[in-house]
Amino acid sequence: MPNALILFAAGFGTRMGALTQSQPKPLIKVGERALLDHALDLAAPLNLGRVVVNTHYLGSQIAAHLTNRPEVQISHEAPDILETGGGLRQALPLLGPGPVFTMNTDAIWRGPNPLMLARQHWNPDKMDALLVLLPRQNAIGHTGVGDFLADGACQLRRGLGLVYSGVQIINPVGISDIAEPAFSMNLLWDQMIARGRLFGITYGGEWCDVGRPEGIAQAEALLAPPAHARARAHD
Repeated sequence: MPNALILFAAGFGTRMGALTQSQPKPLIKVGERALLDHALDLAAPLNLGRVVVNTHYLGSQIAAHLTNRPEVQISHEAPDILETGGGLRQALPLLGPGPVFTMNTDAIWRGPNPLMLARQHWNPDKMDALLVLLPRQNAIGHTGVGDFLADGACQLRRGLGLVYSGVQIINPVGISDIAEPAFSMNLLWDQMIARGRLFGITYGGEWCDVGRPEGIAQAEALLAPPAHARARAHD
């Protein structure tokens, strides 16, 4: 089973506008906690052997934020940002061999732990990657039109259907053969589609994309207890 996780935290966060002029997006607070801490909270129950955060833009702030988490290692990308695929490749010496979890840090979840869900469904005999996906109507704050279509066996192909949540397990087979220093995870996924080894599972809980300023309020509403629970608390 995968025993390592990389949290992607290197991006510029330009869609956040003024909010990321002086701080990196993973340190933006939702419900009084940084987005990065929400992601680390999801990782904690898995008791993984290695957790890595990749950094680039204002990376020193993320390093300072993680001072009290000595178990978390940092893979800093300099001088250039390497995108998701290149960032994963640079971090592999810290992550160790074999399949790893990857997770974006700009989303809030309510429901089953998506990392646990991926681990429960991971089958290395037939999969090179297993993506956690959402129906478009359940992707709060997401402005895209979908990324993948799944057949009855959960094998994926490109299409305007399910939305990628930012969580996956991936065996980075072939990643060392890519010539470009910076490249997207999409390059690896397309190779896996061609081999028939890209799979997905649909998340049954709720998920909010915090890629734009309005996503903060949407995510905080998602985290708020339901109205009936608040009423009971005041009884």
